[in-house]
Amino acid sequence: MQVLVTGANGTVGNAILDQLGDRDEYEFTCLDVEDHPDRETVIADITDPDDLRGHFEGHDAVIHLAAIVDLNGSWEEILENNIIGTYNVLQAAADAEVEKFIFASSIHTVGMYEVELSPDIYDSTSILSVTRDDPVRPDSFYGLSKVFGEAAGRLFVESQANPLGERHPTYVTNTRDYPTSFYSVRIKTVLGSEYDHPYGLAEMGVDEGWWERDSEDYEYMADRLKCTWLSHRDLGQLIDQCLQNKTIEFDIFWGVSDNDGTWVDLSHTQEVLGYNPQDNGGEWSGPPE
Repeated sequence: MQVLVTGANGTVGNAILDQLGDRDEYEFTCLDVEDHPDRETVIADITDPDDLRGHFEGHDAVIHLAAIVDLNGSWEEILENNIIGTYNVLQAAADAEVEKFIFASSIHTVGMYEVELSPDIYDSTSILSVTRDDPVRPDSFYGLSKVFGEAAGRLFVESQANPLGERHPTYVTNTRDYPTSFYSVRIKTVLGSEYDHPYGLAEMGVDEGWWERDSEDYEYMADRLKCTWLSHRDLGQLIDQCLQNKTIEFDIFWGVSDNDGTWVDLSHTQEVLGYNPQDNGGEWSGPPE
């Protein structure tokens, strides 16, 4: 399978390629705005549709990761990179007749649940279990851009079957044949390899001088990540299941490990994709030695 990865040099892209890059069934093309020191990279900017032209040809799937990942990002930069950029990637995939589109959505599509209910939401006994069917509640322009990406993906795949397009004068007629399937993966928290554990954010703060290891901030961040952690091996398995799946037209899945206090309902992801996460942040009592 020929797979194009946009934003391949970012944290999530590196994790996916580390997990799946050596698999015989996949041949990955890495696309980013900058070169990578250790692998061949196609240099292109998703905000420029002409820059993307030709790079999607011959691929069976696209994993779209490229985005500004900043909860404090301005409307202008989020609009250009995450909204217009995502549309450009979808259109490039459609023009190249790419069948499968995997979209890196985010927990921030429903982030207001966490804003309102933290820190109680991080208690493993919390009864909150947000499903993919619950109303979106973005907590930022970044979260809003991911809501757009999900809706745009749905439009691209569902506008192919337009029974009223030729008969109803007010109905959308710009149907597309591709992509034929869209997988929105609402990723919780993925960190770099050094911090790929439930104490990763807390330890990062210590290393950066933001707080001390015995501080309340340290414990808060550890409690949060024990709920939101998506380990690299679980991420790799989840993306692999999306790439191998042949049943989905459009669907939304949670991207998180099997954490005791995850506060989202993983059952749909497990049942539909066969996702079987191996890691649980709640089983950790401290950082790795």
